[in-house]
Amino acid sequence: MSKKDPYAVLGVDRNASAEEIKKAYRKQAIKHHPDKNPGDKSAEDKFKDAAAAYEILSDGDKKVKYDRFGHNAPGGFGGGGGGGFHGGGMNMEDIFSQFGDVFGDAFGGGSFGGFSQRGRGRTVKGSNLRVRLRMNLEEIAHGAEKKIKVTKLVRAKGSEYGTCGTCGGNGQVRRVQSTFIGQMQTVTTCPTCGGVGQTVSKRAPGSDEHGLVREEVVVPIQIPAGVEEGMQLNISGMGNEAPAGGIPGDLLVVIEEEAHKELKRDGHNLHHEVYLNMGDAALGTSIEVPLVTGKAKMKIEPGTQSGTTLRLRGKGLPSLQHRGHGDLLVHVMVWTPTNLSKEEKAALEKLRHSPGFHPSPSAKDKGFFERVREMFGNG
Repeated sequence: MSKKDPYAVLGVDRNASAEEIKKAYRKQAIKHHPDKNPGDKSAEDKFKDAAAAYEILSDGDKKVKYDRFGHNAPGGFGGGGGGGFHGGGMNMEDIFSQFGDVFGDAFGGGSFGGFSQRGRGRTVKGSNLRVRLRMNLEEIAHGAEKKIKVTKLVRAKGSEYGTCGTCGGNGQVRRVQSTFIGQMQTVTTCPTCGGVGQTVSKRAPGSDEHGLVREEVVVPIQIPAGVEEGMQLNISGMGNEAPAGGIPGDLLVVIEEEAHKELKRDGHNLHHEVYLNMGDAALGTSIEVPLVTGKAKMKIEPGTQSGTTLRLRGKGLPSLQHRGHGDLLVHVMVWTPTNLSKEEKAALEKLRHSPGFHPSPSAKDKGFFERVREMFGNG
């Protein structure tokens, strides 16, 4: 089949809106529908062409590629086949499964005629469960294995299931109706079983209409190091169970961080404030600072100014993507005394006018705004 312009196939211009493209495709699909044109190979080809055209123009990325490169777009369009556009590579079930929402009631939700997807019942998934898990900084730094108690729906022992009498196990019911384009066979989800294909033939005591009961279970989970507040972990298959023939939902674990008494988190970095008296700041000293686990000694150089930030590299938190660790930033604050004794005041009075007590900042003594800019730029 030769390459065709998708805009020409659908009869729209390049400035057509998404809704105009959708309406044009629906019009072409109804016009060339195989049930309306039985045995007409030309109509079937046009039906496929319309679907292939819509596949490109309804996808923002593919549409941009086609507008820029035409049929020679790098990598093709992943639909009609090859690097160009043609509908010959699409089959009817592909079309109905991809674009059934466009057909609407006219096509029975995407399955009709000889091209319906004759099901054995659709796979129903149980609902998800969401729980919150509080973690302290040490657990976040090293990862943790937790056991969470959850109350969820499970299939009750003693509940029995059988083939749905309404749909015969297909999960779908069919009906034929007359429309303006002729007789159409529509397919809808079975109202009795909800599309599963099975119903409860015997309910266990205390179970609901689906043969399920609530039960408390313990779920072991492994939390990786480096998780953050609000992060959500998906534990597949540990949510509510579904009736027979279905699969369980998922357990969604939302992380909550417990505040640390001395350390503040900022991404992978940690911050700690330490207060020095004027003597230690002027003469220098050695201090201990808290780590996530344990402590570390730090040397305070003589003449350290208030607002100085010291960095312990690699003493922060690990990256969830295994890209190393953040740093611990220690912010030094010099404490100015406010309740001096007479003797202390007298001693300071003697030093008030001493040359060594006069502020004389050098180029290396950064101002407040410079320190803030440096902290956020390198933090």
